Amino acid sequence: MQQSMDQVFEIVAVVVEALGASAIVIGIVIAVVLAVLALVRGKGGKVALATLRTSLGAGILLGLEVLVAADLVRTITSKPSLEDALILGLIVVIRTVLSMSIQIEIEGVLPWRRALTTSGAQLLADQVRAAGRPQSAGATGAGEGRTVV
Repeated sequence: MQQSMDQVFEIVAVVVEALGASAIVIGIVIAVVLAVLALVRGKGGKVALATLRTSLGAGILLGLEVLVAADLVRTITSKPSLEDALILGLIVVIRTVLSMSIQIEIEGVLPWRRALTTSGAQLLADQVRAAGRPQSAGATGAGEGRTVV
């Protein structure tokens, strides 16, 4: 019985890891498509690059969040040891620092200084929503006070 439960949790961890990797890959594809759309719509290279950077960062953020969840599932379902706990802690710290630095790069503000919490999925959704809007200067995302390109 215990062995079958271990196998189920291992499969769950692998599926969640695959979802995290897929989120990153899909985020890359969406970022490139949005940047190309910005160029095709005549918004210029500067706007296209900003769109690419923001969308790409958002996809990576979303993927990192899911990968941290996969690491947690894998660690708490295995036979816990001090070494496993230290490895998980190090992985979570590294991914958290990466996530924070990407979010600072995208938003230009420290995470604890912004009024609203914005996840990678929200940033990516803002970019997709903005790509579907007609051209307008200074469109903001859903009343959030941020300029979405």
